[in-house]
Amino acid sequence: MITGIMGRRRFSDLSEQEILALAISSEEDDAQIYRMYAERLRGEYPGSAAIFDGMAKEEDDHRRRLIDLHQKRFGNVIPLLRREHVSGFYARRPVWLIENLGIDRMRDEAEAMERDAETFYRKAAARTQDADTRKLLGDLAAAEAGHGDKADSLAEQHLDEDTIGAEERTAKRQFLLTWVQPGLAGLMDGSVSTLAPIFATAFATQDTHTTFLVGLAASIGAGISMGFTEAASDDGELSGRGSPWKRGIAAGVMTTLGGLGHALPYLIPEFWTATIIAFVVVFIELWAIVWIQNKFMDTPFLRATFQVVLGGALVFAAGAIIGGG
Repeated sequence: MITGIMGRRRFSDLSEQEILALAISSEEDDAQIYRMYAERLRGEYPGSAAIFDGMAKEEDDHRRRLIDLHQKRFGNVIPLLRREHVSGFYARRPVWLIENLGIDRMRDEAEAMERDAETFYRKAAARTQDADTRKLLGDLAAAEAGHGDKADSLAEQHLDEDTIGAEERTAKRQFLLTWVQPGLAGLMDGSVSTLAPIFATAFATQDTHTTFLVGLAASIGAGISMGFTEAASDDGELSGRGSPWKRGIAAGVMTTLGGLGHALPYLIPEFWTATIIAFVVVFIELWAIVWIQNKFMDTPFLRATFQVVLGGALVFAAGAIIGGG
């Protein structure tokens, strides 16, 4: 790591040929990133994919103009110089990470890329003495600054109201399938399934420390189980439910939180105080589940209430009866 950092060139030390080489490799990288974005979005967001295709073509045109100028001034052999070879040069997100980006984040990344490129071309133009090179770099800086307008014009061309509405519905559906549905299932499992062991232990021992340890173990164990089960059950390729790791994290974390909610009160030494607070927490958890089902999953409020409250009451009763016996 130290060797790599110390081996980088300073931008102020680059020759005009090296500045052109750096610009050429940067345009190649940006075009490839835009094409990867487009390919990632093509199935679900064809309109937005067309925009990134258009931006990639713009970068290709910039690269060709830079190569033509390099051939004119320095010949056909272009020095191998990339962003990572220059100290302080703006970095790009590795393209393999686009699997973790949503469509809005991709658009934000593209805007940041254009701003960085504009800054680079303005600084590069200020360091060149050749008139043709200075003119081209200045023109490219202006082009990068105007890519927002270009993106808007491409959006008008490829994104009508129906397309925008369809993409928004697809994005909402993806959010529900990847995060809300697994998270809700985890919250329900953690909140309801841990009621029996926690309250059975509480009423059987009336020992808050023991109850807390049981609740902690049950919550973490259930979270690990739910997380791995969700991640392993569906890779998302056919169902379109998104990354299994995202779903597994959502399910595992919410399961653990659902159980910990009514386990944490037993950190209080006084048994009945802890138990009453735990009752209140359970009530809040169950109504939170009802609200999420109603808001995000369009489950009728009364039906969601009946299902959640009845299920929670039955599990709680089982734990209380077993513990009291």
